[in-house]
Amino acid sequence: MRHYLKKFDKRILIGLGVVGAGVLYLKVLSPAFNIHIPCPFKHVTGFDCPGCGVTRLSLSLLEGDLYQAFRYNSLIFVLLPLFILYYYLSAKGKKRSSEAVLYGMLAMTILFGVLRNTPMFNFLAPTII
Repeated sequence: MRHYLKKFDKRILIGLGVVGAGVLYLKVLSPAFNIHIPCPFKHVTGFDCPGCGVTRLSLSLLEGDLYQAFRYNSLIFVLLPLFILYYYLSAKGKKRSSEAVLYGMLAMTILFGVLRNTPMFNFLAPTII
């Protein structure tokens, strides 16, 4: 049990470090130095990738604007609970179930990436600033 807690504490510290670095980037460095993360996929193809809008989503969440965050990238709101379910199933040793969830998330991500670039589903594309 003690070994599990040490591993868990390490993950929490790493997670908090990543979140802290993200907040520092989004709220301090990006506005001060006008540094933004470009999307190489969009730059090369002209299409929105499944992750386009995540930086703006993060900024909206930091400002408490859940509605606008959802408009920037709604996929994250679907994938987050599924990722938690995947992690839970993996921790319980349910390999087949966790893999099914993982492949489902992959299929959703690919489908979302294709649909958000079609005229009929353009409401899935990130809103323009």
